[in-house]
Amino acid sequence: MSLSGFAASIHYNKGYLSKVERGLSAPTEDLARICDAALGARGDLVAAAHMDRAALRDSQPWQTTELLRRIQATDTASCTLDALEATVTKLCCEYPYRDASELAGEARDWLRHIAQVLRKPTGLKQHQELLVSAGWLALLVGCLEYDLGLRTSAEATRAAARQLAHEADHREILTWTYEMSSWFALTQRRYRDTIIEARAGQRVGPSHPVVVQLIAQEAKALGRLHDTAGVRAALDRGRDLLQNIPEPDRPEHHFVVDPTKWEFYAMDAYRMAGDDNLAAEYAQQVLANSIGQDGTEYAPMRIAEARLTQAVVSARQGELEEATALGTMALDGPRKSLPSLLMVAGELDVELDRRFPNEPATAEFRDALRLVH
Repeated sequence: MSLSGFAASIHYNKGYLSKVERGLSAPTEDLARICDAALGARGDLVAAAHMDRAALRDSQPWQTTELLRRIQATDTASCTLDALEATVTKLCCEYPYRDASELAGEARDWLRHIAQVLRKPTGLKQHQELLVSAGWLALLVGCLEYDLGLRTSAEATRAAARQLAHEADHREILTWTYEMSSWFALTQRRYRDTIIEARAGQRVGPSHPVVVQLIAQEAKALGRLHDTAGVRAALDRGRDLLQNIPEPDRPEHHFVVDPTKWEFYAMDAYRMAGDDNLAAEYAQQVLANSIGQDGTEYAPMRIAEARLTQAVVSARQGELEEATALGTMALDGPRKSLPSLLMVAGELDVELDRRFPNEPATAEFRDALRLVH
């Protein structure tokens, strides 16, 4: 489609659209929605416009990588490695519920501590263990930065974590950097890149549980490419592998794959593949696994996406009030992963615009979406 033809089809000035296309002008929310509808993007452009706004906060993209550079450049010294490992595990277990900015700040503080320890000489084994701890912290910080919408920082941190994995000869951390790449690509709507990164990671670390999560990212991308058969095949393959993995001691650890996390991935893949019954079924399982009998929410980000999935299904079934109520509740959660949340919220926005464009409830949901940050 030519730019002239596209401009005529949506009744916008070609020169203005050219500036948007080249990154010289920021698209308005209305333009993103109009383009999304015209191109059949299913909410991708709506979500991308919101993410671009969040990315403007990325004022210090090299903050974490500078710490990691120091770690790689210094000599080493001894420290209480067991205590450090326990601390890193604790921080990774706090990922699902703790404030992202606060947790990232504490993780960076520990990276500074490692950098200071590494200024003094020690044995090769201790040096490697310190690099491994730094690698896990870098993975954690990169995920948190991406949750906050800081795309440049997150990618720089991920790349530094990969370098640490190579230096420490740690195949599991290295494989997780591919998982992060596939997640980044997925939420940036680069679905074929998602599949490429996911499959590359599966080749790098086939014996590590993270391979199951890489298969899940592959399934999500296939769902967005309308490959329903591919989705089912990938999910079946991942489920078979998951059954052979021992039950984890700390399932709340962010870099651990457990059966409840798999249901979360299946929910997303089936929603995008258009299988509303399975999507709703898995969403209900996610909520049951994430909310205690007393109402305590143990996994706020999973809960938010499960409610958005229920909202999308409700919108497709013509249930406006239920869809907008669930959608608004999801956006109000205490802990957010902006890229993932906005990706699913964009899908709901499009479903509401298609079926209920002039309803006050649709406008109220959009108002709530604008406040997400």
